[in-house]
Amino acid sequence: MSALVLIDLTYGCCPACTGESLREESESGSRVFLLCGERYRNSNNISNLSSCSSSSSSSNGRKSACVLDSASTAESLYRFKETLDQLDQSSVRVITSPRGRQVLQMYQQLLFTAVYTFEYKVVDLTCASCTQSAHKDSPDDVEEDVTAFVRQLPALRGELRVLRSTLIPECFGHGFSTRGGGVSSIPTMSSLNLFSSRRRRDPIAVVTENRRRLALHAGFPSEQFRLVKVNHASDVWVLGKEEPESYDAMVTNQTGVVIAAPGADCMPILFADPVAKVVGVAHAGWKGTLMGVAMATVEAMVREFGCRVSDILVAVGPSVGACCFTLVRDQALDFHSIHPDCVPDLESEMPHVNIRLANRLLLQCGGVLPENIHDDTVTARPSVTPCTSCHPELFFSHRRDGMEFGTQVGNLWIRETGTRA
Repeated sequence: MSALVLIDLTYGCCPACTGESLREESESGSRVFLLCGERYRNSNNISNLSSCSSSSSSSNGRKSACVLDSASTAESLYRFKETLDQLDQSSVRVITSPRGRQVLQMYQQLLFTAVYTFEYKVVDLTCASCTQSAHKDSPDDVEEDVTAFVRQLPALRGELRVLRSTLIPECFGHGFSTRGGGVSSIPTMSSLNLFSSRRRRDPIAVVTENRRRLALHAGFPSEQFRLVKVNHASDVWVLGKEEPESYDAMVTNQTGVVIAAPGADCMPILFADPVAKVVGVAHAGWKGTLMGVAMATVEAMVREFGCRVSDILVAVGPSVGACCFTLVRDQALDFHSIHPDCVPDLESEMPHVNIRLANRLLLQCGGVLPENIHDDTVTARPSVTPCTSCHPELFFSHRRDGMEFGTQVGNLWIRETGTRA
């Protein structure tokens, strides 16, 4: 596949100085994109450049240069990223100035992830036109440009919807997000993806906007949002103490702080004690389940805040069901040892495993009352535990979607006195 080249006319060279680079890249078979600043957006020089590229390209069957001339640099680079994603490309060569590299790297941090690699070819500004057009953008200017752009993006896949457990009382705010109403455009992450990873294509600016929209919908300040740092283990962070490098659960008695656990097949589990006014969240995949992350969260609430286990309410969010989740037999045996019902077909080569049931049984063994657990075994309440893999219209799923999967969350907070949903 041909290389992708971004020639920066916004912070780099002027059109007159760019012609030679454009001809060289076109003749080499590269696919060229011109990033136009406001100064050149409607300039005849841009048309001349594109024509120059077209004449070079016609001889080798390549397309002419694509002009990125949206209303802002943020929008132009976002549209460029969408093209990369559609082409399944991730490597870009950028021709710019020393100052241009600094500014574009700031945009890169917000609008791209580590999946994308940018190789910068820096050209010194020499002519008067180039020198006079050098921009002086600060990090704040770049962030404001990106924020303003993502905030005006239309919501995708319908309205934002949150599932709520009728077990959790009104003194707490809580919910389990679904996938609609956000701005993520990559198909498997569309649209309310709430986690940005170095290994996936959804950038931090888009995820931050999704979190802001969730916060507006749910009624909490987005700056108070705390998401567990997943390690598929059983470490618990007590807010107010030193934050560990990684942890799969959090507990707190702080009012207004929104704690959240992610899930994309793994379970986001919410814990609420209405007597002691303490909350906790846990991310429980199959590894964390076996390591006891759910009871580790309960034990932290008891140890740190004096909760009684019998007062703790537990809501298990959307997650992969036994209908869709399998493990190799040796791993499934660990769940069979919790209870045979956790592995209904142990003799098969890839047994189905019910990690929800395993967590319920482990919590009950630890003293949590059966009636204080809301999961898929409860039929008297509206369900908050559908199978993520079975419902692509509502949920993200790692098992179903592969490595470019989105993430939903379960979030929980202690309301300020007198406030309600």
